[in-house]
Amino acid sequence: MVGFSNLPEYAVFLFWIFLSMHMTTLLGHLAIVVVTLVDPSLHTPMYFFLRNLSSIEICYTLVIVPKMLANFLAKSQKVSLPECAAQMYFFIALGTTECFLLAVMAYDRYVAICNPLRYPLIMSRALCYQLLAGISATGFTLSLGLTALIFRLPFCGSHEINHFFCDIPPVLFLACSDTHTDEVLVFVACLLALLVPFLMILTSYVFIANSILRIQCAQGRQKAFSTCAAHLIVAVLHYGCAIFIYIRPKASYSLEQDKVVSLIYTNVTPMLYPVIYSLRNKEVKGALKRVVEKRFSFHTDF
Repeated sequence: MVGFSNLPEYAVFLFWIFLSMHMTTLLGHLAIVVVTLVDPSLHTPMYFFLRNLSSIEICYTLVIVPKMLANFLAKSQKVSLPECAAQMYFFIALGTTECFLLAVMAYDRYVAICNPLRYPLIMSRALCYQLLAGISATGFTLSLGLTALIFRLPFCGSHEINHFFCDIPPVLFLACSDTHTDEVLVFVACLLALLVPFLMILTSYVFIANSILRIQCAQGRQKAFSTCAAHLIVAVLHYGCAIFIYIRPKASYSLEQDKVVSLIYTNVTPMLYPVIYSLRNKEVKGALKRVVEKRFSFHTDF
């Protein structure tokens, strides 16, 4: 795995930078998971999905970042074929599940704003679990098919992956047979995994925007918008990077450029998500404050 071996003089510096980012990401998402579990006011569908989004982000970064960090300091950056396949499988599965989860979160906001009186009836606990199970099954099944498709190919030429993890394009480039059919299938799968939920989000926000504009009270419009802003920012960051990497012609691929973009969506954007949700959401900030105060009060009394 080539990774960033062309920058040996910066290896230790990059290790500490990305280790700090990784720990910040894990702590931020863990805080969201804990606060949405322990605070009764956040036991709603919106925060149920937010908690699962943070759980996915924790797993997602753990699949990619520890190996990347180890390679900064390791003399040998070898990766076995089964390890590479496993990393690709979980990366695709979690990434695809997150795509559909963001679409489900957009639907949740649509129901809350456009059908507020029926919201508790529509977004029942049973439906939330069914949606989560359905998108997880879709993500992991699609990932199994894509991973099997790629790793059945013969790799009889170069065994150097010009990337810092086993992503689809750099591994596919190593195949020494005609990969045209495989590339088409991968493109179609990525198209479905990215564009279908993206269109669902777009459709939801068209209806949401229409409903918000009909609200007479300026304070009401601001409150409705604030509940959607954080999700919309996260969706734009996630889909922007993913569409750039996976939905474009092979002729325009640049592995060096893709490596930089991948570095952003596997390290930078996951770190920003907890900040975006906590800064844009008064309920999350209030819950975090209550949890911290309760914890501090417990230790003081003791």
